[in-house]
Amino acid sequence: MVVVLKSYQNLVLLQNLYRLKAMGFEYIEHFNVNDKTNYEKPNTLEALAQNIASCHLCDLSKSRTQSMSGYGSKDAKLVIIDYSVSQAQDSSNSYYAGRSGETLKNMIEKVLHLSIDDIYLTHAVKCKPLQSNKPSPSEYNSCKNYLFSQLDFIKPKVIVTLGEDAYTHITGDTNFENVRGHVIDYKEYKLIPIYHPQYLLRNPHLKKITLNDLKTIKSCLQD
Repeated sequence: MVVVLKSYQNLVLLQNLYRLKAMGFEYIEHFNVNDKTNYEKPNTLEALAQNIASCHLCDLSKSRTQSMSGYGSKDAKLVIIDYSVSQAQDSSNSYYAGRSGETLKNMIEKVLHLSIDDIYLTHAVKCKPLQSNKPSPSEYNSCKNYLFSQLDFIKPKVIVTLGEDAYTHITGDTNFENVRGHVIDYKEYKLIPIYHPQYLLRNPHLKKITLNDLKTIKSCLQD
């Protein structure tokens, strides 16, 4: 079976053909490969979400329950970026799943005094990693254009990264502890790294520090 790939999207087709071959198929009826050759760049956040939902650029597409493009307002002044999708989020298709999600929701609603519908929450890597491992650099690289396209569409005033992994992969800076809670000029945005809610659950003594970080975020949004 020979297939000329006219776009990377057809990788999925090739994978399916190899699966059929491994199952013992030696011949299948002729079919037409997708002849579309001009894949337009999405021009809305909704169109981008559809691309993410059908993405097969890395192996995480094989193990996910669904991809999670993001939740919230397309006009949000605040975008919060987690690094990767958790097992609880993937299983429930809820962005505020589990104790970590409830903690984050409380931070948004009770400290920032915002609705989760008015901010935008997304992940640097849109699918749950295999066996709850951290996504590999190549898996992040497959997703990062989606993330930066989302920022281009939303144009928030402030970006908040949750935890060291999100901050390091997005900025390339490895000094998370030195900049945590600081306001960083990043592209045309104000970026503020804070501790991940899951980390706070394991280290409750850091909640007071994070409360001050949230006050910094609130101040930046009001400027």
